[in-house]
Amino acid sequence: MTDYTELNRAHWNARTAVNAGSTARYDIAGFKAGKSTLGPIEHEELRDVAGKSMLHLQCHFGLDTLSWARLGAHVTGVDFSDDAIALAERLSQETGLDARFLCTDIYKLPQVLDDTFDIIFTSGGVLCWLSDLGQWAKIIAHFLKPGGVLYLQDEHPFLNVFDDTADVTDLHTRYPYFHMEQPIRIEGLLPYSDPAANQRSVEYAWSYSFSDILNALIAAGLRLDYLHEFSHGGNRRFPFMSQGEDGRWRWNDSANEIPLTFSLQATKE
Repeated sequence: MTDYTELNRAHWNARTAVNAGSTARYDIAGFKAGKSTLGPIEHEELRDVAGKSMLHLQCHFGLDTLSWARLGAHVTGVDFSDDAIALAERLSQETGLDARFLCTDIYKLPQVLDDTFDIIFTSGGVLCWLSDLGQWAKIIAHFLKPGGVLYLQDEHPFLNVFDDTADVTDLHTRYPYFHMEQPIRIEGLLPYSDPAANQRSVEYAWSYSFSDILNALIAAGLRLDYLHEFSHGGNRRFPFMSQGEDGRWRWNDSANEIPLTFSLQATKE
Protein backbone atom coordinates (compact mmCIF):
# COMPACT_ATOMS: atom_id res chain seq x y z
CA MET A 1 0.00 0.00 0.00
CA THR A 2 1.17 3.53 -0.76
CA ASP A 3 2.25 5.41 2.36
CA TYR A 4 0.74 8.79 1.61
CA THR A 5 1.78 10.15 5.01
CA GLU A 6 5.46 9.60 4.25
CA LEU A 7 5.12 11.03 0.75
CA ASN A 8 3.43 14.14 2.14
CA ARG A 9 6.01 14.38 4.91
CA ALA A 10 8.75 14.53 2.25
CA HIS A 11 6.72 17.19 0.42
CA TRP A 12 6.38 19.32 3.56
CA ASN A 13 10.05 18.92 4.45
CA ALA A 14 10.90 20.30 1.02
CA ARG A 15 8.30 23.03 1.36
CA THR A 16 9.67 24.15 4.74
CA ALA A 17 12.93 25.49 3.31
CA VAL A 18 11.14 27.27 0.46
CA ASN A 19 8.45 28.76 2.70
CA ALA A 20 11.01 29.91 5.26
CA GLY A 21 12.62 32.03 2.56
CA SER A 22 9.37 33.60 1.41
CA THR A 23 9.07 37.20 2.58
CA ALA A 24 5.68 37.68 0.95
CA ARG A 25 3.99 34.66 2.52
CA TYR A 26 5.77 34.09 5.84
CA ASP A 27 8.23 36.94 6.50
CA ILE A 28 10.23 35.37 9.32
CA ALA A 29 12.28 38.58 9.74
CA GLY A 30 9.11 40.58 10.25
CA PHE A 31 7.84 38.02 12.74
CA LYS A 32 11.06 38.22 14.75
CA ALA A 33 10.64 42.00 14.81
CA GLY A 34 7.23 41.61 16.46
CA LYS A 35 4.79 41.03 13.61
CA SER A 36 1.93 38.58 14.26
CA THR A 37 1.02 36.03 11.60
CA LEU A 38 -2.55 35.71 12.89
CA GLY A 39 -5.16 37.20 10.59
CA PRO A 40 -8.11 39.47 11.33
CA ILE A 41 -10.57 36.58 11.58
CA GLU A 42 -8.62 34.78 14.31
CA HIS A 43 -8.07 38.02 16.23
CA GLU A 44 -11.77 38.86 16.09
CA GLU A 45 -13.15 35.43 16.91
CA LEU A 46 -10.65 33.81 19.28
CA ARG A 47 -10.02 36.27 22.06
CA ASP A 48 -8.78 36.16 25.66
CA VAL A 49 -6.26 33.36 25.21
CA ALA A 50 -3.89 34.66 27.89
CA GLY A 51 -3.18 32.03 30.50
CA LYS A 52 -5.04 29.31 28.60
CA SER A 53 -3.57 26.06 27.33
CA MET A 54 -3.69 25.64 23.56
CA LEU A 55 -2.90 22.77 21.21
CA HIS A 56 -2.05 23.87 17.67
CA LEU A 57 -2.49 21.02 15.19
CA GLN A 58 -0.63 21.01 11.86
CA CYS A 59 1.43 24.01 12.96
CA HIS A 60 4.04 23.95 10.13
CA PHE A 61 7.09 25.83 11.50
CA GLY A 62 5.18 27.49 14.26
CA LEU A 63 4.70 31.17 13.39
CA ASP A 64 1.02 31.08 14.35
CA THR A 65 1.88 28.98 17.40
CA LEU A 66 4.41 31.55 18.57
CA SER A 67 2.01 34.40 17.74
CA TRP A 68 -0.46 32.88 20.21
CA ALA A 69 2.36 32.58 22.73
CA ARG A 70 2.96 36.33 22.31
CA LEU A 71 -0.65 36.82 23.40
CA GLY A 72 -0.07 34.83 26.57
CA ALA A 73 -1.31 31.36 25.62
CA HIS A 74 0.56 28.25 26.79
CA VAL A 75 0.91 26.59 23.40
CA THR A 76 1.91 23.16 22.12
CA GLY A 77 2.47 22.95 18.36
CA VAL A 78 2.28 19.64 16.48
CA ASP A 79 3.39 18.81 12.95
CA PHE A 80 4.64 15.70 11.15
CA SER A 81 7.42 17.50 9.26
CA ASP A 82 10.82 17.02 10.91
CA ASP A 83 12.27 20.07 9.20
CA ALA A 84 9.31 22.27 10.14
CA ILE A 85 9.44 21.34 13.83
CA ALA A 86 13.22 21.82 13.93
CA LEU A 87 12.75 25.33 12.53
CA ALA A 88 9.88 26.03 14.97
CA GLU A 89 12.12 25.13 17.91
CA ARG A 90 14.87 27.42 16.61
CA LEU A 91 12.43 30.29 16.21
CA SER A 92 11.15 29.74 19.75
CA GLN A 93 14.70 29.99 21.08
CA GLU A 94 15.62 32.99 18.92
CA THR A 95 12.52 34.99 19.88
CA GLY A 96 12.40 33.91 23.52
CA LEU A 97 8.76 32.89 23.07
CA ASP A 98 7.86 29.87 25.17
CA ALA A 99 6.15 27.10 23.21
CA ARG A 100 6.46 23.33 23.10
CA PHE A 101 6.74 21.57 19.73
CA LEU A 102 6.15 17.90 18.95
CA CYS A 103 7.02 16.13 15.71
CA THR A 104 4.44 13.41 15.13
CA ASP A 105 1.72 12.27 12.77
CA ILE A 106 -1.52 13.73 14.14
CA TYR A 107 -3.10 10.26 14.31
CA LYS A 108 -0.31 9.08 16.62
CA LEU A 109 -0.55 12.08 18.94
CA PRO A 110 -2.41 10.21 21.74
CA GLN A 111 0.62 7.91 22.00
CA VAL A 112 3.03 10.76 22.82
CA LEU A 113 0.93 13.42 24.58
CA ASP A 114 -1.08 13.09 27.80
CA ASP A 115 -2.24 16.69 28.37
CA THR A 116 -5.68 18.16 27.81
CA PHE A 117 -6.27 21.72 26.61
CA ASP A 118 -8.61 24.69 26.90
CA ILE A 119 -8.33 25.43 23.17
CA ILE A 120 -7.43 23.43 20.09
CA PHE A 121 -6.50 25.65 17.14
CA THR A 122 -5.98 24.69 13.52
CA SER A 123 -5.96 26.97 10.51
CA GLY A 124 -4.84 27.62 6.98
CA GLY A 125 -5.20 24.78 4.47
CA VAL A 126 -5.23 21.93 6.99
CA LEU A 127 -8.17 19.64 6.25
CA CYS A 128 -7.07 18.49 2.80
CA TRP A 129 -4.04 16.72 4.32
CA LEU A 130 -6.15 14.50 6.58
CA SER A 131 -6.83 10.95 5.41
CA ASP A 132 -9.44 10.25 8.12
CA LEU A 133 -11.62 13.16 9.20
CA GLY A 134 -13.60 11.09 11.71
CA GLN A 135 -10.46 10.03 13.56
CA TRP A 136 -9.19 13.62 13.48
CA ALA A 137 -12.36 14.80 15.21
CA LYS A 138 -12.08 12.05 17.84
CA ILE A 139 -8.49 13.11 18.59
CA ILE A 140 -9.68 16.70 19.05
CA ALA A 141 -12.37 15.56 21.49
CA HIS A 142 -9.79 13.43 23.30
CA PHE A 143 -7.46 16.38 23.95
CA LEU A 144 -10.08 18.99 24.87
CA LYS A 145 -10.93 19.66 28.48
CA PRO A 146 -14.66 19.64 29.31
CA GLY A 147 -15.88 23.05 28.20
CA GLY A 148 -12.83 23.45 25.94
CA VAL A 149 -13.20 24.71 22.37
CA LEU A 150 -11.98 23.82 18.93
CA TYR A 151 -11.33 26.81 16.68
CA LEU A 152 -10.91 25.95 13.00
CA GLN A 153 -10.35 28.31 10.08
CA ASP A 154 -9.68 26.96 6.61
CA GLU A 155 -10.24 27.51 2.93
CA HIS A 156 -13.88 27.01 1.98
CA PRO A 157 -14.44 23.36 0.92
CA PHE A 158 -16.37 24.37 -2.21
CA LEU A 159 -13.35 26.36 -3.39
CA ASN A 160 -11.37 23.14 -3.68
CA VAL A 161 -13.32 21.91 -6.71
CA PHE A 162 -11.79 24.54 -9.01
CA ASP A 163 -8.65 24.31 -11.10
CA ASP A 164 -6.03 26.43 -9.31
CA THR A 165 -2.99 25.80 -11.50
CA ALA A 166 -0.73 28.79 -12.09
CA ASP A 167 -1.91 29.49 -15.65
CA VAL A 168 -5.66 29.12 -15.11
CA THR A 169 -7.67 32.04 -16.54
CA ASP A 170 -11.20 31.32 -15.34
CA LEU A 171 -13.16 29.27 -12.85
CA HIS A 172 -13.81 25.71 -13.96
CA THR A 173 -14.11 22.52 -11.95
CA ARG A 174 -11.27 20.04 -11.82
CA TYR A 175 -11.45 18.21 -8.47
CA PRO A 176 -14.23 16.34 -6.64
CA TYR A 177 -16.30 18.03 -3.95
CA PHE A 178 -17.33 14.86 -2.17
CA HIS A 179 -14.83 12.71 -0.33
CA MET A 180 -13.11 9.73 -1.96
CA GLU A 181 -10.97 7.21 -0.14
CA GLN A 182 -8.06 7.58 -2.53
CA PRO A 183 -6.32 10.97 -2.41
CA ILE A 184 -5.84 13.36 -5.28
CA ARG A 185 -2.29 13.41 -6.68
CA ILE A 186 -1.10 16.97 -7.34
CA GLU A 187 2.20 17.74 -9.02
CA GLY A 188 3.62 21.20 -9.61
CA LEU A 189 5.65 24.05 -8.20
CA LEU A 190 5.80 24.25 -4.44
CA PRO A 191 2.94 26.60 -3.51
CA TYR A 192 3.29 29.95 -1.74
CA SER A 193 6.94 30.19 -2.74
CA ASP A 194 9.00 32.29 -5.13
CA PRO A 195 8.30 30.84 -8.61
CA ALA A 196 11.91 31.63 -9.50
CA ALA A 197 12.97 28.84 -7.16
CA ASN A 198 11.44 26.44 -9.72
CA GLN A 199 11.15 23.62 -7.20
CA ARG A 200 8.62 20.93 -8.05
CA SER A 201 6.99 18.44 -5.74
CA VAL A 202 4.18 15.89 -5.51
CA GLU A 203 1.51 16.01 -2.84
CA TYR A 204 -1.56 13.94 -2.00
CA ALA A 205 -4.74 15.60 -0.77
CA TRP A 206 -8.26 14.58 0.23
CA SER A 207 -11.51 16.43 -0.45
CA TYR A 208 -14.20 16.89 2.20
CA SER A 209 -17.62 18.46 1.95
CA PHE A 210 -19.03 20.82 4.56
CA SER A 211 -21.31 18.03 5.78
CA ASP A 212 -18.26 15.77 6.24
CA ILE A 213 -16.58 18.39 8.45
CA LEU A 214 -19.61 19.19 10.60
CA ASN A 215 -20.79 15.60 10.98
CA ALA A 216 -17.30 14.43 12.03
CA LEU A 217 -17.24 16.97 14.85
CA ILE A 218 -20.81 16.20 15.92
CA ALA A 219 -20.11 12.45 15.91
CA ALA A 220 -17.09 13.07 18.16
CA GLY A 221 -19.37 14.69 20.73
CA LEU A 222 -18.67 18.36 20.04
CA ARG A 223 -21.35 21.06 19.96
CA LEU A 224 -21.15 23.53 17.08
CA ASP A 225 -21.14 27.10 18.44
CA TYR A 226 -20.95 28.96 15.12
CA LEU A 227 -20.02 28.65 11.47
CA HIS A 228 -18.94 31.72 9.48
CA GLU A 229 -18.11 32.17 5.78
CA PHE A 230 -16.00 34.95 4.28
CA SER A 231 -15.41 36.48 0.84
CA HIS A 232 -11.68 36.99 1.51
CA GLY A 233 -8.77 34.65 2.13
CA GLY A 234 -5.18 34.58 3.29
CA ASN A 235 -3.68 33.29 0.02
CA ARG A 236 -3.73 34.14 -3.66
CA ARG A 237 -5.36 30.87 -4.58
CA PHE A 238 -6.10 31.91 -8.18
CA PRO A 239 -4.31 34.32 -10.54
CA PHE A 240 -7.44 36.48 -10.90
CA MET A 241 -7.39 37.69 -7.29
CA SER A 242 -6.15 40.96 -5.78
CA GLN A 243 -4.75 41.77 -2.35
CA GLY A 244 -6.38 44.57 -0.37
CA GLU A 245 -4.81 47.00 2.06
CA ASP A 246 -5.76 44.61 4.87
CA GLY A 247 -3.55 41.93 3.33
CA ARG A 248 -6.50 39.70 2.42
CA TRP A 249 -7.08 38.32 -1.08
CA ARG A 250 -10.37 38.78 -2.95
CA TRP A 251 -11.81 38.02 -6.38
CA ASN A 252 -11.02 40.61 -9.06
CA ASP A 253 -14.62 40.30 -10.25
CA SER A 254 -16.78 41.67 -7.44
CA ALA A 255 -19.76 39.80 -8.89
CA ASN A 256 -18.08 36.53 -7.97
CA GLU A 257 -19.55 35.68 -4.58
CA ILE A 258 -18.00 32.25 -4.10
CA PRO A 259 -16.71 32.21 -0.48
CA LEU A 260 -12.99 31.83 0.11
CA THR A 261 -12.72 31.07 3.82
CA PHE A 262 -14.77 29.65 6.67
CA SER A 263 -14.35 29.46 10.42
CA LEU A 264 -16.11 27.52 13.13
CA GLN A 265 -16.00 26.98 16.86
CA ALA A 266 -17.14 23.81 18.59
CA THR A 267 -17.26 23.03 22.33
CA LYS A 268 -16.71 19.80 24.24
CA GLU A 269 -19.64 19.61 26.61
